[in-house]
Amino acid sequence: MDVRQLRYFLTIAEEGQITRAAKKLNMAQPPLSQQLKLLEQELDVKLVERNGRKMELTEAGKILYKRAENILNQLNETKTEVKEMGEGIRGVLSVGSVISCFSYLPERVRFFRQQYPLVTFQLREGDSYRLVQYVENRDVELAIVHLPLEKTHFSMIPLPAEPFTLVMPKEWDMDPSKTTIQMAEIAEIPLLLMRRLNGRGIYEIIVEECNRHGFEPQLVGDCPDAAMLLWLVSSGICATILPKSTLSALPATDLKIMDIEDSSIQSEAGVIWLKDRFLSKSAVRFIDTFRNHDGNS
Repeated sequence: MDVRQLRYFLTIAEEGQITRAAKKLNMAQPPLSQQLKLLEQELDVKLVERNGRKMELTEAGKILYKRAENILNQLNETKTEVKEMGEGIRGVLSVGSVISCFSYLPERVRFFRQQYPLVTFQLREGDSYRLVQYVENRDVELAIVHLPLEKTHFSMIPLPAEPFTLVMPKEWDMDPSKTTIQMAEIAEIPLLLMRRLNGRGIYEIIVEECNRHGFEPQLVGDCPDAAMLLWLVSSGICATILPKSTLSALPATDLKIMDIEDSSIQSEAGVIWLKDRFLSKSAVRFIDTFRNHDGNS
């Protein structure tokens, strides 16, 4: 069993057909089928089974798939690490962020590009649940997510907590001089809240705070996308409650923003990366900018 065979096997597993796998690998079908057969003979186990036109992994095949994926990831990371030792910091740095935390990025990206002009950025957006998956699958090296984080296989730098603000359509504003509001006043306001795809997040925190003040919020619904949520608010449909920095990360027009006087809840976020994986030099240096919260590490 060698690296070449593992690559062949992974491609077959991912494509589900020898024909498609051979096309992706730019090789003929018979030699690819032969390599799969040799691999099964060497391991003395069936790795795939035919289900109509599709090939499905056996239990043994699933185990080999996970192991092969890890081996090839480690091989690629080793190549990157060795190459970096000779070339210095360059290449592509993949970073994910929830949209409500985008405000943490511009100054850091600007500073980083000044220091390391050979590094380019690949930025991904999503809710915290999706970004955790991106990090786990190595689609990004690090991500900024909302806390709490239920999984324990990540390293993390917590970011400064920040208060929540009420955001409502400007046309609802009966008193332009008023810049704060109390929780009791929010009880009568229809709300659309941001909700992550899985796990506890902003939605649950706000509903619990409303309950603590003795009322159930008037919920219009929930939405995982902060930009869409603010667009709906500016359209006059509802109000929302968001971390204060979200408004600086998104174009906010026709909105009235009010601090909540008697609420102690705060939004917490952190930078995360996998504990057990190689990090490129550029990722390590970029993470360092979060150890100094002004972004100038």
